[in-house]
Amino acid sequence: MDVVDQWTGRLACVLQEALRMSNEAFANRIGASPRTVAGWHATPDIVPRVEMQAALDTIYEKAGEMVQRRFSLLSRPPEERVQAQALRVAIAVVTRADDVLLVCRRGDAALSWQFPAGMVKPGGSVESVAVQETHAETGVHCAVREQLGSRVHPQTGVLASYVLCTYLAGEAANLDSVENLDVAWVPRAALTRFIPADRIYPPVLNALEAA
Repeated sequence: MDVVDQWTGRLACVLQEALRMSNEAFANRIGASPRTVAGWHATPDIVPRVEMQAALDTIYEKAGEMVQRRFSLLSRPPEERVQAQALRVAIAVVTRADDVLLVCRRGDAALSWQFPAGMVKPGGSVESVAVQETHAETGVHCAVREQLGSRVHPQTGVLASYVLCTYLAGEAANLDSVENLDVAWVPRAALTRFIPADRIYPPVLNALEAA
């Protein structure tokens, strides 16, 4: 989470955008009038009063991880924002009954079992990329059930966004032999035999346990 030393009208509006709220909803959330929020949009360099600084701190700190990441991205200069978006990856956690879909990546040093994934271009949709790349890599059709969150991937350093998907149709097959060695449906109970538990995003494990 980025630390905000001092809120300005611009940063307050960025937080509003990250929360995806209208002027009226955001004003109600922070205990201000819609005219105050409109003033921030009109005068981005204005510095809100002390009590409003505290209110913005509280809302930002209590916001979920996705909101905080959106705030971090939206508060950057446009050129840095495009670069960050270009390094975003959509990861599909596809389930079928008690199984989960994995691909075995070819690596320089060793093989690595992973969930199907694809790069999200600036302006692209995580959900669409997850579904399309899963089909392109494995021949499996799936539908997104829910978003599981995002993190900076500890191995690759890219922004990884995870979605839980439901199997629809198709036989799993290795359709990308350049990148992958194999594709397999793996029992959820045996997942950590293929991917070490400390390398799996915790919300993914929680979702698979609850599904």
